[in-house]
Amino acid sequence: QVQLVESGGGLVQAGGSLRLSCVASGGTFSRFTIGWFRQAPGKEREFVAVITWFPGLTRYADSVKGRFTISRDNSKNTGFLQMDSLKPEDTALYFCAARPATGAATAPREYTYWGQGTQVTVSS
Repeated sequence: QVQLVESGGGLVQAGGSLRLSCVASGGTFSRFTIGWFRQAPGKEREFVAVITWFPGLTRYADSVKGRFTISRDNSKNTGFLQMDSLKPEDTALYFCAARPATGAATAPREYTYWGQGTQVTVSS
């Protein structure tokens, strides 16, 4: 069973940056699709970004496109989400997820493994 652990969340002022990490263990991760999702209180979990193993496609939610960058380091079994120009509306619990399949899936139900989440709070 693959385990995912997110880190890097915290409190940041609007306009600031954070870099989230997602470390995988317990299985081969390099060929997995990695997705990032977020959930704010009272709201549904929403798609943020995804990166595939091959051909290495990326997709972003319209709300974060141009501000967030997803990447991965397969040698370290780690995925990243670089978040720049943060806004108060980005405040949420951020989750990484993985699926042992191809395709840039954007629906939470399509992911097999999930981390526990890391809190991101953006103050105005």
